[in-house]
Amino acid sequence: MTVVEHLRELRYRVGVSMAALVVGGLFGIWWFSHRLFGLPSLADILLGPYCALPPTMRFSPGDGGCRLLQTAPFEVFALQLKVGFTAGAVLLSPVWLHQLWAFITPGLRAVERRFAAQFVGFGSVLFVAGALLAYSVVPAGLAFMVGFGGDAFYTALTGAEYVRFVLLMLFLFGVCFELPLLVVMLNRAEVLSYAALRSWWRGIVFGLFVLSAVATPQDPISMLALGTTLCALFAVALAVCRRHDRRRRVAAPDVPSPEVKASPTPTTETKDHAWLR
Repeated sequence: MTVVEHLRELRYRVGVSMAALVVGGLFGIWWFSHRLFGLPSLADILLGPYCALPPTMRFSPGDGGCRLLQTAPFEVFALQLKVGFTAGAVLLSPVWLHQLWAFITPGLRAVERRFAAQFVGFGSVLFVAGALLAYSVVPAGLAFMVGFGGDAFYTALTGAEYVRFVLLMLFLFGVCFELPLLVVMLNRAEVLSYAALRSWWRGIVFGLFVLSAVATPQDPISMLALGTTLCALFAVALAVCRRHDRRRRVAAPDVPSPEVKASPTPTTETKDHAWLR
């Protein structure tokens, strides 16, 4: 394929992806204020964690409803565009991911295609799982933060501030959930061995909690939820790396194992980690 043909292919793939994003965005804008097949609207979904707070901790009008504040004429309109196009990009991600995949795969070998497909598949599942966890802990985090004022302060959040906070939490949790998958991918690429990961496990656990504190500095509840879940996912990744290294040694018994390279002689630290074997 010539350079011109590559450029034409790229233009076609980008055009289809942009069309999918526009269609998805328009659908998301409509879904923002309308129910869909019995599902709540996007506005109701986003307001769920906020409305779960006790009435004394949130702005509650006289009719007993649950609402956020609008402080600018076009604030809600801009918010609807932002949320709608974000939701549309997520819902139609199979379309633009397929276009990206179709443009890249002709230059990959069969093994590389399988490797990349596994990464995209598991990565998507982990990102969604992280976003769902974030959505479940947002009410507890909000209650912790707005409770500092006690009776001296009345909390009234604007729509832009609240939605920015929720979307940021969903994104950060989703990205952090990709870290164990990255560990497994590096192990398959023979960059990290199970023996090395096993010897570093204390530092890795500490680093995961530090990352959780940096990603969610606003409250300890979100930090503990994210840190504990990441440690559990790291344990699963460690087991996968252990299995992969064993299979690699069976397939190539003459090649020195990663464990031998990482720890040539028994040490006290190795004995301390015997429970991981």
